Amino acid sequence: MNDLDLFSDPYGDPYEEGQPQEPPSRRNQRRARKRQKRRRRSGRAAFLFALAFIVAVFGTAGVFGVAILDNRLHPPDYSGSGTGSVTVQVKDGASGAVIAATLQEHRVVKSTRAFVKVYNAETRASSIQPGFYQMRLRMSSKAAMALLLDPKSRAGNQISVPEGKRVTEVFQLLSKKTGIPVRDFQAVAKDTSGLGLPSYAGGKLEGFLYPGRYDLDPNGSARKIVQQMVDAFNKEASSSDLEGKAREANLTPLKVLTLASLAQAEGGKPDDLPKISRVIYNRVKAGMALQFDTTVLYALNKRTLDVRNRDLQVDSPYNTYKHKGLPPGPICNPGPDAIEAALSPATGDWLYFVATDPTHKVTKFASTDAERQKLEQEFREWQKKHPNG
Repeated sequence: MNDLDLFSDPYGDPYEEGQPQEPPSRRNQRRARKRQKRRRRSGRAAFLFALAFIVAVFGTAGVFGVAILDNRLHPPDYSGSGTGSVTVQVKDGASGAVIAATLQEHRVVKSTRAFVKVYNAETRASSIQPGFYQMRLRMSSKAAMALLLDPKSRAGNQISVPEGKRVTEVFQLLSKKTGIPVRDFQAVAKDTSGLGLPSYAGGKLEGFLYPGRYDLDPNGSARKIVQQMVDAFNKEASSSDLEGKAREANLTPLKVLTLASLAQAEGGKPDDLPKISRVIYNRVKAGMALQFDTTVLYALNKRTLDVRNRDLQVDSPYNTYKHKGLPPGPICNPGPDAIEAALSPATGDWLYFVATDPTHKVTKFASTDAERQKLEQEFREWQKKHPNG
Protein backbone atom coordinates (compact mmCIF):
# COMPACT_ATOMS: atom_id res chain seq x y z
CA MET A 1 0.00 0.00 0.00
CA ASN A 2 1.45 3.34 -0.92
CA ASP A 3 1.15 6.66 0.95
CA LEU A 4 -1.84 7.82 -1.03
CA ASP A 5 -3.79 4.74 -0.04
CA LEU A 6 -3.69 5.87 3.64
CA PHE A 7 -6.16 8.75 2.76
CA SER A 8 -8.43 6.85 0.33
CA ASP A 9 -12.06 5.85 1.06
CA PRO A 10 -12.26 2.08 1.32
CA TYR A 11 -15.86 2.24 0.04
CA GLY A 12 -15.09 4.54 -2.93
CA ASP A 13 -16.82 7.84 -4.13
CA PRO A 14 -20.55 7.37 -4.15
CA TYR A 15 -20.85 9.94 -7.06
CA GLU A 16 -18.07 8.46 -9.09
CA GLU A 17 -19.12 7.49 -12.58
CA GLY A 18 -20.45 4.03 -12.68
CA GLN A 19 -21.56 4.15 -9.02
CA PRO A 20 -25.25 4.08 -8.07
CA GLN A 21 -26.68 7.57 -7.01
CA GLU A 22 -29.50 8.18 -4.60
CA PRO A 23 -32.15 10.51 -6.23
CA PRO A 24 -32.69 13.88 -4.49
CA SER A 25 -35.64 14.18 -2.16
CA ARG A 26 -38.85 16.06 -3.08
CA ARG A 27 -38.05 18.73 -0.53
CA ASN A 28 -34.71 19.40 -2.15
CA GLN A 29 -36.37 19.55 -5.55
CA ARG A 30 -38.86 22.16 -4.34
CA ARG A 31 -36.02 24.24 -2.88
CA ALA A 32 -34.08 24.10 -6.15
CA ARG A 33 -37.14 25.21 -8.17
CA LYS A 34 -37.68 28.18 -5.83
CA ARG A 35 -34.06 29.21 -6.15
CA GLN A 36 -34.34 29.11 -9.98
CA LYS A 37 -37.54 31.24 -9.91
CA ARG A 38 -35.87 33.82 -7.68
CA ARG A 39 -32.88 33.99 -10.04
CA ARG A 40 -35.18 34.40 -13.06
CA ARG A 41 -37.17 37.17 -11.35
CA SER A 42 -33.96 38.99 -10.28
CA GLY A 43 -32.51 38.75 -13.78
CA ARG A 44 -35.72 40.01 -15.36
CA ALA A 45 -35.89 42.95 -12.89
CA ALA A 46 -32.27 43.87 -13.54
CA PHE A 47 -32.90 43.79 -17.28
CA LEU A 48 -36.01 45.93 -16.99
CA PHE A 49 -34.19 48.41 -14.74
CA ALA A 50 -31.27 48.67 -17.16
CA LEU A 51 -33.67 49.15 -20.06
CA ALA A 52 -35.55 51.87 -18.19
CA PHE A 53 -32.27 53.59 -17.32
CA ILE A 54 -31.13 53.55 -20.96
CA VAL A 55 -34.48 54.95 -22.12
CA ALA A 56 -34.34 57.65 -19.44
CA VAL A 57 -30.79 58.68 -20.32
CA PHE A 58 -31.30 58.77 -24.05
CA GLY A 59 -34.76 60.26 -23.70
CA THR A 60 -33.45 63.08 -21.49
CA ALA A 61 -30.50 63.65 -23.81
CA GLY A 62 -32.92 63.92 -26.68
CA VAL A 63 -34.99 66.51 -24.85
CA PHE A 64 -31.90 68.50 -23.97
CA GLY A 65 -30.59 68.16 -27.51
CA VAL A 66 -33.83 69.52 -28.94
CA ALA A 67 -33.74 72.36 -26.40
CA ILE A 68 -30.15 73.25 -27.29
CA LEU A 69 -30.90 73.13 -31.00
CA ASP A 70 -33.98 75.29 -30.52
CA ASN A 71 -31.94 77.74 -28.43
CA ARG A 72 -29.40 78.06 -31.22
CA LEU A 73 -31.99 78.43 -33.95
CA HIS A 74 -34.21 80.67 -31.86
CA PRO A 75 -32.04 82.36 -29.17
CA PRO A 76 -33.88 84.14 -26.35
CA ASP A 77 -35.03 87.60 -27.36
CA TYR A 78 -37.30 90.33 -26.09
CA SER A 79 -40.31 91.40 -28.11
CA GLY A 80 -41.37 94.93 -28.91
CA SER A 81 -39.62 98.27 -28.93
CA GLY A 82 -38.68 98.36 -25.24
CA THR A 83 -39.21 100.96 -22.54
CA GLY A 84 -37.23 103.61 -20.68
CA SER A 85 -33.92 105.02 -21.87
CA VAL A 86 -30.27 104.07 -21.62
CA THR A 87 -27.14 105.47 -23.25
CA VAL A 88 -24.91 102.94 -24.97
CA GLN A 89 -21.52 103.56 -26.57
CA VAL A 90 -20.48 101.83 -29.78
CA LYS A 91 -16.71 102.07 -29.93
CA ASP A 92 -14.73 102.58 -33.11
CA GLY A 93 -14.13 99.27 -34.88
CA ALA A 94 -16.57 97.29 -32.71
CA SER A 95 -17.73 94.02 -34.27
CA GLY A 96 -21.28 92.70 -34.18
CA ALA A 97 -20.39 90.44 -31.26
CA VAL A 98 -18.87 93.33 -29.30
CA ILE A 99 -21.91 95.52 -29.95
CA ALA A 100 -24.16 92.64 -28.89
CA ALA A 101 -22.24 92.17 -25.62
CA THR A 102 -22.50 95.89 -24.90
CA LEU A 103 -26.25 95.90 -25.54
CA GLN A 104 -26.80 92.87 -23.33
CA GLU A 105 -24.67 94.39 -20.57
CA HIS A 106 -26.93 97.47 -20.59
CA ARG A 107 -30.07 95.24 -20.66
CA VAL A 108 -31.07 96.46 -24.09
CA VAL A 109 -31.24 92.97 -25.66
CA LYS A 110 -31.89 89.64 -23.97
CA SER A 111 -29.05 87.65 -25.54
CA THR A 112 -25.97 88.30 -27.61
CA ARG A 113 -26.85 85.44 -29.99
CA ALA A 114 -30.21 86.96 -30.86
CA PHE A 115 -28.62 90.30 -31.76
CA VAL A 116 -25.70 88.74 -33.65
CA LYS A 117 -28.21 86.76 -35.70
CA VAL A 118 -29.99 89.99 -36.65
CA TYR A 119 -26.67 91.80 -37.20
CA ASN A 120 -25.41 89.13 -39.60
CA ALA A 121 -28.64 89.27 -41.59
CA GLU A 122 -28.62 93.08 -41.86
CA THR A 123 -26.81 94.31 -44.98
CA ARG A 124 -26.43 97.81 -43.49
CA ALA A 125 -24.87 96.63 -40.24
CA SER A 126 -21.38 97.74 -41.27
CA SER A 127 -22.65 101.32 -41.56
CA ILE A 128 -23.26 101.63 -37.80
CA GLN A 129 -21.16 104.59 -36.68
CA PRO A 130 -19.14 104.79 -33.45
CA GLY A 131 -20.63 107.03 -30.82
CA PHE A 132 -23.24 107.18 -28.09
CA TYR A 133 -26.81 106.03 -28.77
CA GLN A 134 -30.03 106.59 -26.88
CA MET A 135 -31.49 103.08 -26.62
CA ARG A 136 -34.37 101.53 -24.68
CA LEU A 137 -34.43 98.69 -22.17
CA ARG A 138 -35.62 95.19 -23.11
CA MET A 139 -35.87 95.74 -26.86
CA SER A 140 -36.14 93.06 -29.49
CA SER A 141 -32.90 92.64 -31.39
CA LYS A 142 -34.56 93.89 -34.58
CA ALA A 143 -35.76 97.03 -32.81
CA ALA A 144 -32.29 97.61 -31.35
CA MET A 145 -30.72 97.27 -34.79
CA ALA A 146 -33.21 99.75 -36.22
CA LEU A 147 -32.23 102.35 -33.62
CA LEU A 148 -28.52 101.85 -34.25
CA LEU A 149 -29.13 102.49 -37.94
CA ASP A 150 -31.18 105.62 -37.23
CA PRO A 151 -28.97 108.77 -37.12
CA LYS A 152 -31.55 110.46 -34.91
CA SER A 153 -30.82 108.04 -32.07
CA ARG A 154 -27.19 109.14 -31.87
CA ALA A 155 -26.42 111.55 -29.07
CA GLY A 156 -25.34 114.85 -30.61
CA ASN A 157 -22.11 115.21 -28.68
CA GLN A 158 -19.55 114.67 -31.40
CA ILE A 159 -16.81 117.27 -31.30
CA SER A 160 -13.58 117.96 -33.15
CA VAL A 161 -10.84 119.60 -31.11
CA PRO A 162 -8.42 121.43 -33.46
CA GLU A 163 -4.67 121.15 -33.13
CA GLY A 164 -2.94 124.02 -31.38
CA LYS A 165 -5.69 124.87 -28.89
CA ARG A 166 -4.67 125.74 -25.34
CA VAL A 167 -6.18 123.89 -22.41
CA THR A 168 -8.31 126.93 -21.53
CA GLU A 169 -9.63 127.03 -25.09
CA VAL A 170 -10.34 123.31 -25.13
CA PHE A 171 -12.36 123.73 -21.94
CA GLN A 172 -14.44 126.44 -23.57
CA LEU A 173 -15.17 124.21 -26.56
CA LEU A 174 -16.14 121.30 -24.34
CA SER A 175 -18.34 123.45 -22.13
CA LYS A 176 -20.17 124.90 -25.12
CA LYS A 177 -20.80 121.45 -26.53
CA THR A 178 -21.84 119.68 -23.33
CA GLY A 179 -23.28 122.43 -21.19
CA ILE A 180 -20.89 121.52 -18.39
CA PRO A 181 -19.57 124.72 -16.71
CA VAL A 182 -15.99 125.70 -17.55
CA ARG A 183 -15.24 125.79 -13.82
CA ASP A 184 -15.85 122.02 -13.64
CA PHE A 185 -13.12 121.46 -16.23
CA GLN A 186 -10.86 123.93 -14.43
CA ALA A 187 -11.34 121.92 -11.24
CA VAL A 188 -10.06 118.84 -13.07
CA ALA A 189 -6.99 120.79 -14.23
CA LYS A 190 -6.22 121.65 -10.61
CA ASP A 191 -6.43 118.02 -9.52
CA THR A 192 -5.17 115.74 -12.28
CA SER A 193 -4.57 112.74 -10.04
CA GLY A 194 -6.01 109.55 -11.43
CA LEU A 195 -6.15 110.77 -15.03
CA GLY A 196 -3.21 108.62 -16.09
CA LEU A 197 -0.97 111.49 -17.17
CA PRO A 198 2.58 110.34 -17.91
CA SER A 199 5.11 111.17 -15.21
CA TYR A 200 6.85 113.72 -17.42
CA ALA A 201 3.63 115.78 -17.62
CA GLY A 202 4.30 117.04 -14.12
CA GLY A 203 0.59 116.87 -13.33
CA LYS A 204 -0.26 119.48 -15.99
CA LEU A 205 -2.72 119.05 -18.84
CA GLU A 206 -1.20 121.47 -21.37
CA GLY A 207 0.12 119.44 -24.26
CA PHE A 208 -1.69 116.27 -23.18
CA LEU A 209 -5.25 116.91 -24.36
CA TYR A 210 -4.85 115.18 -27.69
CA PRO A 211 -6.59 116.98 -30.57
CA GLY A 212 -9.02 115.06 -32.73
CA ARG A 213 -12.62 113.93 -33.07
CA TYR A 214 -14.43 112.71 -29.96
CA ASP A 215 -17.78 111.15 -29.19
CA LEU A 216 -18.64 112.57 -25.80
CA ASP A 217 -20.83 110.71 -23.34
CA PRO A 218 -23.95 112.90 -22.92
CA ASN A 219 -24.03 111.80 -19.30
CA GLY A 220 -20.28 112.12 -18.76
CA SER A 221 -18.67 114.42 -16.22
CA ALA A 222 -15.92 116.96 -16.89
CA ARG A 223 -13.38 114.55 -15.41
CA LYS A 224 -14.55 111.69 -17.60
CA ILE A 225 -14.26 113.83 -20.74
CA VAL A 226 -10.78 115.06 -19.84
CA GLN A 227 -9.85 111.46 -19.06
CA GLN A 228 -10.97 110.50 -22.56
CA MET A 229 -8.62 113.05 -24.13
CA VAL A 230 -5.69 112.05 -21.93
CA ASP A 231 -6.32 108.41 -22.85
CA ALA A 232 -6.16 109.41 -26.52
CA PHE A 233 -2.79 111.07 -25.94
CA ASN A 234 -1.43 108.02 -24.12
CA LYS A 235 -2.61 105.73 -26.90
CA GLU A 236 -0.96 107.88 -29.58
CA ALA A 237 2.25 108.28 -27.56
CA SER A 238 2.46 104.52 -27.10
CA SER A 239 1.73 103.61 -30.73
CA SER A 240 4.24 106.17 -32.04
CA ASP A 241 6.86 105.27 -29.39
CA LEU A 242 7.21 108.89 -28.33
CA GLU A 243 9.56 108.12 -25.45
CA GLY A 244 11.82 105.93 -27.55
CA LYS A 245 12.05 108.49 -30.36
CA ALA A 246 12.71 111.25 -27.84
CA ARG A 247 15.69 109.28 -26.49
CA GLU A 248 17.03 108.86 -30.01
CA ALA A 249 16.81 112.63 -30.49
CA ASN A 250 18.54 113.24 -27.11
CA LEU A 251 15.41 114.98 -25.84
CA THR A 252 12.97 114.31 -23.05
CA PRO A 253 9.36 113.59 -24.08
CA LEU A 254 8.31 116.87 -22.44
CA LYS A 255 10.81 118.84 -24.51
CA VAL A 256 9.55 117.14 -27.66
CA LEU A 257 5.99 118.18 -26.83
CA THR A 258 7.11 121.70 -25.89
CA LEU A 259 8.99 122.10 -29.15
CA ALA A 260 6.04 120.64 -31.06
CA SER A 261 3.65 123.06 -29.38
CA LEU A 262 5.83 126.01 -30.44
CA ALA A 263 5.88 124.80 -34.05
CA GLN A 264 2.12 124.19 -33.91
CA ALA A 265 1.41 127.65 -32.51
CA GLU A 266 3.66 129.41 -35.02
CA GLY A 267 2.95 127.32 -38.11
CA GLY A 268 0.41 128.24 -40.73
CA LYS A 269 0.54 125.10 -42.87
CA PRO A 270 1.65 121.52 -42.17
CA ASP A 271 4.58 121.92 -44.59
CA ASP A 272 5.95 124.76 -42.46
CA LEU A 273 6.21 122.72 -39.27
CA PRO A 274 9.52 120.92 -39.98
CA LYS A 275 11.11 124.25 -41.03
CA ILE A 276 9.91 126.06 -37.91
CA SER A 277 11.22 123.15 -35.86
CA ARG A 278 14.62 123.60 -37.54
CA VAL A 279 14.63 127.31 -36.68
CA ILE A 280 14.04 126.42 -33.03
CA TYR A 281 16.91 123.92 -33.06
CA ASN A 282 19.23 126.42 -34.77
CA ARG A 283 18.43 129.30 -32.41
CA VAL A 284 18.81 127.21 -29.27
CA LYS A 285 22.11 125.79 -30.56
CA ALA A 286 23.36 129.30 -31.35
CA GLY A 287 22.46 130.50 -27.84
CA MET A 288 19.84 132.91 -29.19
CA ALA A 289 16.57 133.69 -27.46
CA LEU A 290 13.62 132.29 -29.39
CA GLN A 291 11.66 135.56 -29.17
CA PHE A 292 8.33 134.00 -30.08
CA ASP A 293 5.27 136.18 -29.67
CA THR A 294 3.17 133.08 -29.13
CA THR A 295 4.93 132.29 -25.87
CA VAL A 296 4.37 135.82 -24.60
CA LEU A 297 0.69 135.64 -25.54
CA TYR A 298 0.45 132.31 -23.73
CA ALA A 299 1.81 133.95 -20.59
CA LEU A 300 -0.75 136.76 -21.01
CA ASN A 301 -3.56 134.33 -21.95
CA LYS A 302 -4.29 136.40 -25.05
CA ARG A 303 -4.81 135.79 -28.75
CA THR A 304 -3.78 138.61 -31.07
CA LEU A 305 -1.45 139.43 -33.94
CA ASP A 306 -0.82 142.89 -32.51
CA VAL A 307 1.89 142.29 -29.92
CA ARG A 308 3.19 145.52 -28.37
CA ASN A 309 6.48 146.26 -26.61
CA ARG A 310 4.72 146.39 -23.24
CA ASP A 311 3.53 142.82 -23.79
CA LEU A 312 7.12 141.69 -24.19
CA GLN A 313 7.88 142.83 -20.65
CA VAL A 314 5.65 140.25 -18.99
CA ASP A 315 7.43 138.49 -16.15
CA SER A 316 7.01 134.82 -16.97
CA PRO A 317 9.25 131.83 -17.69
CA TYR A 318 7.22 131.54 -20.89
CA ASN A 319 8.51 134.91 -22.11
CA THR A 320 11.09 133.73 -24.64
CA TYR A 321 12.25 137.32 -25.19
CA LYS A 322 13.63 137.36 -21.66
CA HIS A 323 14.55 133.69 -21.23
CA LYS A 324 16.69 131.65 -23.61
CA GLY A 325 15.95 128.10 -24.61
CA LEU A 326 12.61 126.34 -24.56
CA PRO A 327 9.83 127.44 -22.21
CA PRO A 328 9.16 125.14 -19.23
CA GLY A 329 6.35 123.30 -20.96
CA PRO A 330 3.98 123.17 -23.95
CA ILE A 331 2.00 126.29 -24.84
CA CYS A 332 -0.78 124.38 -26.62
CA ASN A 333 -1.84 120.86 -27.53
CA PRO A 334 0.06 119.81 -30.66
CA GLY A 335 -1.05 117.25 -33.22
CA PRO A 336 0.90 114.34 -34.74
CA ASP A 337 2.41 116.41 -37.58
CA ALA A 338 3.91 118.92 -35.16
CA ILE A 339 5.25 116.15 -32.92
CA GLU A 340 6.85 114.47 -35.91
CA ALA A 341 8.35 117.81 -36.98
CA ALA A 342 9.84 118.25 -33.51
CA LEU A 343 11.53 114.87 -33.81
CA SER A 344 12.53 115.21 -37.47
CA PRO A 345 13.17 118.88 -38.34
CA ALA A 346 13.89 119.94 -41.91
CA THR A 347 17.44 120.54 -43.05
CA GLY A 348 18.40 124.21 -43.29
CA ASP A 349 20.28 127.12 -41.75
CA TRP A 350 17.27 129.34 -41.08
CA LEU A 351 17.27 131.43 -37.95
CA TYR A 352 14.09 133.40 -38.58
CA PHE A 353 10.59 133.01 -39.92
CA VAL A 354 7.79 135.52 -40.35
CA ALA A 355 4.10 135.03 -41.10
CA THR A 356 4.02 137.57 -43.94
CA ASP A 357 0.38 136.87 -44.85
CA PRO A 358 -1.61 135.37 -41.96
CA THR A 359 -4.81 135.51 -44.03
CA HIS A 360 -3.46 132.88 -46.42
CA LYS A 361 -1.18 131.28 -43.82
CA VAL A 362 1.98 132.25 -45.67
CA THR A 363 5.20 131.91 -43.67
CA LYS A 364 8.64 132.78 -45.05
CA PHE A 365 12.07 131.85 -43.70
CA ALA A 366 15.36 133.73 -43.48
CA SER A 367 18.96 132.94 -42.56
CA THR A 368 20.20 136.50 -41.95
CA ASP A 369 18.87 139.48 -40.04
CA ALA A 370 18.71 141.54 -43.23
CA GLU A 371 16.42 138.95 -44.79
CA ARG A 372 14.32 138.92 -41.64
CA GLN A 373 13.84 142.70 -41.79
CA LYS A 374 12.49 142.44 -45.33
CA LEU A 375 10.04 139.80 -44.24
CA GLU A 376 9.01 141.98 -41.28
CA GLN A 377 8.21 144.78 -43.71
CA GLU A 378 5.97 142.46 -45.71
CA PHE A 379 4.07 141.67 -42.52
CA ARG A 380 3.70 145.38 -41.64
CA GLU A 381 2.16 145.97 -45.03
CA TRP A 382 -0.29 143.15 -44.41
CA GLN A 383 -1.18 144.72 -41.05
CA LYS A 384 -1.98 148.03 -42.73
CA LYS A 385 -4.45 146.25 -44.99
CA HIS A 386 -5.92 144.30 -42.09
CA PRO A 387 -6.00 146.68 -39.11
CA ASN A 388 -8.36 144.41 -37.21
CA GLY A 389 -6.40 141.25 -38.00
